[in-house]
Amino acid sequence: MCLLRIHHLIKNSRRKPLLRFSLRNRHTKVSYDELYRATNGFSSDNLMGTGSFGSVYKAAMNYENADIVAVKVLNLQQHGAFRSFMSECEALRSIRHRNLVKILTSCSSLDHRGNDFKALVFEYMPNGSLEEWLHPNACQNRPFRSLSLIQRLNIAVDVASALEYLHHGGSVPIVHCDLKPSNILLNNEMTAHVGDFGLAKFLRQPPDESSERSSTSTVGIKGSIGYVPPEYGMGCKPSRLGDVYSYGILLLEMFTGMRPVDDMFKDGLSLRGYVRAAAASPEHLMDIIDRNLHSADNDIAYQEECVRDCMVLVFDCGLSCSNESPYERSDVTKVLKELSAARERLLS
Repeated sequence: MCLLRIHHLIKNSRRKPLLRFSLRNRHTKVSYDELYRATNGFSSDNLMGTGSFGSVYKAAMNYENADIVAVKVLNLQQHGAFRSFMSECEALRSIRHRNLVKILTSCSSLDHRGNDFKALVFEYMPNGSLEEWLHPNACQNRPFRSLSLIQRLNIAVDVASALEYLHHGGSVPIVHCDLKPSNILLNNEMTAHVGDFGLAKFLRQPPDESSERSSTSTVGIKGSIGYVPPEYGMGCKPSRLGDVYSYGILLLEMFTGMRPVDDMFKDGLSLRGYVRAAAASPEHLMDIIDRNLHSADNDIAYQEECVRDCMVLVFDCGLSCSNESPYERSDVTKVLKELSAARERLLS
């Protein structure tokens, strides 16, 4: 019956307006007043981050055995914010995985001035985003902290596992469309959770890799600069292979500590090109590893050969995923197996 229901929803998705998207009734809705009190009036002291379509606040409220939650408030004045809210509702109501941020409830109401108000309530991730850990010097008023080699590998495997689930785990593949460090959140155990499905797309048609590579769209480019696959700039529709490209760039960033939009990457030089040049020699490859990674691993002794072999595998995965041609990119299932093998090699 559940599959028939999903099939019915998909079949009728084109005929119904966006307003049909809402979270299932299993979530008890919260009111604007509850969220207002829980965030101390959406105080700047509780502001955790700001994105394209809204802001995220830390909120003190008891919900499903949680004392603290994260509240994403949509800026409905921003063009595309309402569609983002609906896209996120549609995606999150149909997925559940240990490496995806869990939604708790939502709020669709009026604020104290009578304006439309929409918010999503998520489980709180106390260790913040991957962005904060990869680039600690850019975070003001926060203590310096860095990720060890095994922590980075664990996070890389977690994100690949989430992508594999989105791409292959459901009846309808989901493309995230905005994979980047700030959209990867870490819980108490440093387990990674992929979040922010505001740009997510369902692949409604039966998935076919050749059609995914060549299909075009008149919709604007989706994603963030530096992580958007080059074919999106030529009008191609969002695809699983587009997510794979973003993941490849993310992987290179995680182990070099360099953003794809850093100042040094100009005049034809890119993060991928920088790593590819170093990958010609394993010795040179070790020179481009994030220096903060070494300081985080002071108390852990790995065999040098194991570390080098592991990094060769990791950078090979990053390069194969971020190939400019979607035809030559690796499938996320293969990447997940290779990264898991790299982790086992390091720990052996």
